[in-house]
Amino acid sequence: MTPLVQTFVSHFGEMGSRWGINRTVGQIYALLFVSEDQLHADDIGEKLGISRSNVSIGLKELQSWGLVRLSRIPGDRREYFTSLGDVWEIFRVVAAERRRREVAPTLSVLRESLMANASHPEDKFAQERMREMHELVDLANNWFDDLQRLSPESMAQLMKMGSKVQKLLSAKDRLFAAKDGKAPKQTPEE
Repeated sequence: MTPLVQTFVSHFGEMGSRWGINRTVGQIYALLFVSEDQLHADDIGEKLGISRSNVSIGLKELQSWGLVRLSRIPGDRREYFTSLGDVWEIFRVVAAERRRREVAPTLSVLRESLMANASHPEDKFAQERMREMHELVDLANNWFDDLQRLSPESMAQLMKMGSKVQKLLSAKDRLFAAKDGKAPKQTPEE
């Protein structure tokens, strides 16, 4: 690997452990992401200096996330791997998988907790806090559905809007407050 690729792969491995994936899995993914050609497990192990079994485990993890593609070359018994090519598709796959693994189970536990009988005052307080959390997580989850339907161009445009969205919402609030004869709400920027 070139020094540039080595730096990226090493960094991605370190970041992977902070994102909740194994360091080796992060390195394998980074290598596949920056490799122009598809690689087989022996190539990956050699380039990263890791065992064939670690490569195999890492590739299975990446396949379970839907982040790598497997292919075969006629006449060659080995399996070859590439990462998803489009960074927006990678973003969508990672976000959807994190949602499936983390958000969906949390919403499920919150829903069950909210349906439980809260006879004790402590439980009633806890349930109210859980209701607030459920509303926020559910709102974010539904917003994510909307984001998943956007084209990459629209998603980039939305992201670039940044604080302009807050200004637009403040202008809408002022307009409707004036229409209804109410004083507009003040936002922190105003």
